[in-house]
Amino acid sequence: MLRNLTNFAHTFKVKTEDLLEENTIFQATACMVQAALNKNEENLMTVTAVLNILIHGNQLKRTARTGWVQRGIPHAEDVAAHSYGVIFAALILAQEIEANLDMSRLLAMAALHDLPEGLTTDIPAPAWRYLPPGIKTEVERGAMQEILGEAAFAPQLLVLWEELHEAETAESRLVHDADKLDLHIQAFVYEKQFGNRQLAEFWTVPHKFYFPEAQEIYDELRRRRDSA
Repeated sequence: MLRNLTNFAHTFKVKTEDLLEENTIFQATACMVQAALNKNEENLMTVTAVLNILIHGNQLKRTARTGWVQRGIPHAEDVAAHSYGVIFAALILAQEIEANLDMSRLLAMAALHDLPEGLTTDIPAPAWRYLPPGIKTEVERGAMQEILGEAAFAPQLLVLWEELHEAETAESRLVHDADKLDLHIQAFVYEKQFGNRQLAEFWTVPHKFYFPEAQEIYDELRRRRDSA
């Protein structure tokens, strides 16, 4: 390159030093432009990944809770409505629990707990009995990975989702309690609203909760149902 610049300088009677300086400026400018283009491309990929996740989450608003539909509940709640119920129940239960809870992890797990159904739909519990053991978690894990895609924060959310399924921490167990509590509250409300006798099966076997505080609320719900 230096020989070419020297020949050019000799031919057009300009200083080689000036050409070197201008060439350096040009190269620096080219690098800056390329860096800006790369940055724009990265930003576009990030925006696209985040938008895709939000669209998958939005799908929950159009995904019916099939357990209610199978039992003849008209205009049954969708998965998004249930997810809100779980988040709200977790928030309220947390006020009653003596354990030291990380609220951000608790509510994040509650928000994520049914996100895979944006792809898998809400497969009713009886159907899983005819599938290989452990397949439910495997299928939902694959759906979570696809939904989160290449987002920079995907690994952190996957860790939270795995924590929820392992059910070893206080936060994850409280989310499971909130999930079951919201389910039974909804069954109670639908029974009162529609008089649907098929919902009686939800009360056949009393549910056992992780936290005694959640258990007390559930037991009171059963007493209220029995006295109605």
